[in-house]
Amino acid sequence: MSGPGLKKEGVVVLQTFFIALFAGFELLIRSGAGIVSGIIVCLVLFGGIRFGRSGTTYVAVVTPPLAFAATVITYLILTVGINPSRLGLDFIASLASIAPYLLASALYGWFVFLNERAKARKPKLRV
Repeated sequence: MSGPGLKKEGVVVLQTFFIALFAGFELLIRSGAGIVSGIIVCLVLFGGIRFGRSGTTYVAVVTPPLAFAATVITYLILTVGINPSRLGLDFIASLASIAPYLLASALYGWFVFLNERAKARKPKLRV
């Protein structure tokens, strides 16, 4: 990719778009989240880190879980309605179904982010 890469806004928009598209299709077809949503969450995290400018790593790490949660809650409100017990149960079940993917991508993303911060920090002089 030529050029400096995506800004923070671009990373958020693209990650949210791809998660909403693929997770929405999976929710419509299977009536629940699964492996496709999990893999998409991992892929958009890697893509956000790879194609974002320097300084966008934090946004690339934080956006996928939030975008997935927003997609699921929107889908559930449209299909189930405002029924608190059913809505809460289905929401937790959707998050639990892709929990291993969320955990793996979060661990990798936070490792990359904290590693960048540690490298950017100047070493302390010892006297």
